[in-house]
Amino acid sequence: MKLGSFLAGALVTALLSSGAYAANLSIVSGDTGNGREFLRSQLDRFEKETGNKVQIVAMPANSSDQFGQYRLWLAAGNTDIDVYRTDVIWAPQLAEQFLDLTDAFKDVIGQHFPSVIESQTVDGKLVAMPMYTDAPALYYRKDLLEKYKKPVPKTWDEMAATAKEIQDGERAAGNKGMFGYVFQGNAYEGLTCNALEWIKSSGGGQIIETDGTISINNPDAAAAVDRAKGWIDTISPRGALAYTEEESRGVWQTGNSVFMRNWPYAYALGNGPDSAIKGKFDVAPLPAGKEGASSAAALGGWNIAVSKYSKSPEEAIKLVKFLSAPEQQKERAIALSNLPTIKALYDDKEIIAAQPLISNWKPVFETAVPRPSAPTKVKYNEVSSMFWSAVHDTLSGNGTAAENLELLEAKLAELQGGSW
Repeated sequence: MKLGSFLAGALVTALLSSGAYAANLSIVSGDTGNGREFLRSQLDRFEKETGNKVQIVAMPANSSDQFGQYRLWLAAGNTDIDVYRTDVIWAPQLAEQFLDLTDAFKDVIGQHFPSVIESQTVDGKLVAMPMYTDAPALYYRKDLLEKYKKPVPKTWDEMAATAKEIQDGERAAGNKGMFGYVFQGNAYEGLTCNALEWIKSSGGGQIIETDGTISINNPDAAAAVDRAKGWIDTISPRGALAYTEEESRGVWQTGNSVFMRNWPYAYALGNGPDSAIKGKFDVAPLPAGKEGASSAAALGGWNIAVSKYSKSPEEAIKLVKFLSAPEQQKERAIALSNLPTIKALYDDKEIIAAQPLISNWKPVFETAVPRPSAPTKVKYNEVSSMFWSAVHDTLSGNGTAAENLELLEAKLAELQGGSW
């Protein structure tokens, strides 16, 4: 054997035995623009630290299209994708196709908000680790609350009363287009989030509980949905029945609403140079159903999971550890305003200096509630569609909440069958 071949073989053997084997990994990403460039910069550093190579597989920006492609790849046992970036509700639906990360992350799980870890845990199996999170808050016009000498509302009833008083006062003063509250009332996933918040904060449960029990048909849940029905044509425009996030923000950012329910992305846009409300608003946790009760904000965000078909699972897990670590979450917070899932980062002075809004979200996440994707697994999309349809019918005046939730319970029981 030639000396060169011998040395090369010895080097490969040494690398394998030391765990320094260089793998070719791939991660899917629907990021565009700065988001994808930022991810590439983090992956470049991971490559230098580990000797691995990581390719970004670009995905369409539309999240429904992404999820559809994920299902096709995983159903086919695709070995070309090692790490999947997943919406908070996706990983539980694909749990059987992902590796259990519980043991690999047992020492750091406690650093994260419990609701985030709960949302990614199926039958005791941690199927994804968080990169960053998302949750909505109550946006309020601080200038108008000061003008009318009103505190930030703590309950939904207080919010509605304050919204009506200020709306009427501003209309009388000449702003005929003023409304009290805008939210996402269209029949889509956004309404599932809104209605879950009304119901959970009113003691009505989480639609389907973590043990799989169907809990939606109860008086507290019905009262919460009926309360929201009362907002239509009083403090909210009828058009809100067709609003998504952007329609809500459009009304709010032109100065035509006292309150708005929306996600963190609307904060920076509301303070943009072309915004009519720049410097005039702030955020607070969403109201609760009654005085002293807990607020509830539907959990959003993006996570990372390892395909069980990966040819290099150990190296893929290293990549997940890297991207979910405090250092990388801090970088994302400063550069992209992505909200960390690690509690300690909300007190980080560098993050607060760069992104003051992030500290406002800590109390929001402490009471965040996951949608029931973990207990319902692959049936979650149907569960959500049935739920938002029942709520939308109620808001539109097609039946009472009690009637529609009773029908919903029957449909969910039929969908459940023997088990979720």
